[in-house]
Amino acid sequence: QVQLVESGGQLAQPGGSLRLSCVGSGRTFSSYSMGWFRQAPGKDREFVATISRSGSTYYANSVKGRFTISRDNAKNTVYLQMTSLKSEDTAVYYCAAPQSPLTFYTSRATDVGFWGQGTQVTVSS
Repeated sequence: QVQLVESGGQLAQPGGSLRLSCVGSGRTFSSYSMGWFRQAPGKDREFVATISRSGSTYYANSVKGRFTISRDNAKNTVYLQMTSLKSEDTAVYYCAAPQSPLTFYTSRATDVGFWGQGTQVTVSS
């Protein structure tokens, strides 16, 4: 069984930075792309960023240039470095892994086979 455990969410000030981590277990982490999604109160879950097996990255327009996704396969961990935080970044952030190793980017919820439990990010002064 695949397990994903996020950490790093907390209260941050506008313009500040946070780094989220997601540790995976239960299969060969390096064989799969990984993604981050988020869900704000009253809104649908939305795609944030994804990284392929080879390290290629893709971002939602709303975070491009501010967020950076990376992975450390030796540690079975994917990171989301968030900078220049805005109040609209407030959400629960979820780590996501696809069901299939053929999924190049985990950017659609329909491709997600496994979700983490989520970590709360609140951006407020």
